[in-house]
Amino acid sequence: AANHVTQLLVPFLLFTPQPVASAAAGLMVLTQLWLVLSGNFAWLNWLTIALALSVIDWTPLAGPPPAQTAPPLWYEVVVIAVTALVLVLSYRPARNLVSRRQAMNRSYDPLHLVNTYGAFGSISRMRLEVVVEGCADPVGHEGAEWREYGFRGKPGDPRRLPRLFAPYHLRLDWMMWFAALSPAYARSWFGPFTERLLEGDRDTLRLLGHNPFPDGPPRQ
Repeated sequence: AANHVTQLLVPFLLFTPQPVASAAAGLMVLTQLWLVLSGNFAWLNWLTIALALSVIDWTPLAGPPPAQTAPPLWYEVVVIAVTALVLVLSYRPARNLVSRRQAMNRSYDPLHLVNTYGAFGSISRMRLEVVVEGCADPVGHEGAEWREYGFRGKPGDPRRLPRLFAPYHLRLDWMMWFAALSPAYARSWFGPFTERLLEGDRDTLRLLGHNPFPDGPPRQ
């Protein structure tokens, strides 16, 4: 419940006057640090921490602020122009957020400047896993022995304790999760991935946690 309050209600306090905004930012930083210690969310938590820290009022620590001068006219023109551009590019993503057919993480602009964003649009209660195996025996051999490739972070052997990799992002393990959700997610890369395993490609094998064929690539 505290996590929901901190992530759903407290962010609105960031737009309130000080010192309320700083207190809200402090709560968000503490929550994100807890998630860093207890989860593997790559750099997501650190991005949130960086945004929250920008709201904290540091003037009590820095002393009295220097005398401020009015910004030059060219700077104001650039800020207004960039703001107007972002507002224009935000129209379609904002309309998508309130539509019934919401398309999460779809790019609306070739420059990729403004897009909708959802870290976890939906989470299934049951997680299926794609198991990658190889065999050193010839094709059609009776009693062929299939050996499983091990990944660094993807769930596999239930006897292995989960490991902490954040803020490093295990992209291959992350993509394997989507491959189990739908074959469409893996259509462009899973075939070449298995071909590299059959070739014994060293760069590909470095992405894995365990290679069951240390003496040479499998035949199938």
